[in-house]
Amino acid sequence: MNWDWEKLSEQKRRQGSPLPDPGRIGEDLGKKLSDFKLRLPGGPKIVVLVVALLWAASGIYIVEPDEAGVVQRFGAYVYSTGPGPHYHLPFPIETVKTPKVSQVRRVEIGFRSAPGRDGASTQNRSVPEESLMLTGDENIVDAQFSVQYQINNPVDYLFRIDHPDETVKSAAEAAMREVMGDAQIDSVLTSGKLKVQTDTKVLLQSMLDRYGSGVDVLAVQLQDVHPPKEVVEAFKDVASAREDKSRFINEADAYANDILPKARGRAAAILNEATAYREQVSRRAKGGADRFTALRTEYDKARDVTRERLYIEGMESLLSNPELEKTILNDEAARQAVPYLPLGQLGPAAGPADPAAARPEPAKAGKGGRP
Repeated sequence: MNWDWEKLSEQKRRQGSPLPDPGRIGEDLGKKLSDFKLRLPGGPKIVVLVVALLWAASGIYIVEPDEAGVVQRFGAYVYSTGPGPHYHLPFPIETVKTPKVSQVRRVEIGFRSAPGRDGASTQNRSVPEESLMLTGDENIVDAQFSVQYQINNPVDYLFRIDHPDETVKSAAEAAMREVMGDAQIDSVLTSGKLKVQTDTKVLLQSMLDRYGSGVDVLAVQLQDVHPPKEVVEAFKDVASAREDKSRFINEADAYANDILPKARGRAAAILNEATAYREQVSRRAKGGADRFTALRTEYDKARDVTRERLYIEGMESLLSNPELEKTILNDEAARQAVPYLPLGQLGPAAGPADPAAARPEPAKAGKGGRP
């Protein structure tokens, strides 16, 4: 900005103060510097020495415990240093970079987080151009995830790749898209999330190792996985149908587990009862046959005695049974009694057609009044 010295001079005259002359100011400053140099012992040498000392002291640097020192000489890597105070040749001969090697870095793909209004909560802003991916069954899924990584080789991290954070982000997005392309949407939305995270981590680490990035991938974490907004309701209906299917299957399994053991137990009980009845009948029949054979043998030996013994045993069994009503008649009364057959109780099909046929002939009395 150029000053109008005439106007400024006129203003100073009106105020009663003289206007300073720029040329005179420069002459006064030069005289003062000359006087200072003459009064200073050693003159310019001291100034040069002080500047040289300050330049040499600029090479002192301190590496923090979570950092690693990487020294460059004219831009080329020379050596690395650990935590503590160190020295390098001053700029521009050598420079040092101190990346934080123990810091866990984080990149976000598909969303951006920002602090909430209260300062504690976070609000996520979706980035659809990063999160929309195609699955193996040709469905679109909105996958938002983050990657945590750490520097394991500071030299490779600084010099092998440009913009390492952007490289990690791009590689993570490519790895996730490849894994999603091999997965089914049902698995991604339900039980396959852990497998997707693990596969993406392994693939991302292999890609970064090929790049020589000097980075270790610590974790790949899916933040939110859902269908696109346009088809969310349809996917909710499908999920509800799957839940109903699982519930019906569980109820059917529970009913089967309840009724099948009972049926098996009932079948086993019936089989056991049938086996026991078979053994009982078989043994009883065998015993009866053996008894009949024995009686037949004895009867052949002494028919009268055997007949008498069988009659006595039969009468003893009959008379000793308290459940039977007994009527005892002598021979005379038995000949005079009229046999009675309750045809009404037996029914029309039980009795013979001719009532006379139902009348038994009187038994002939045998020896001793026995038939």
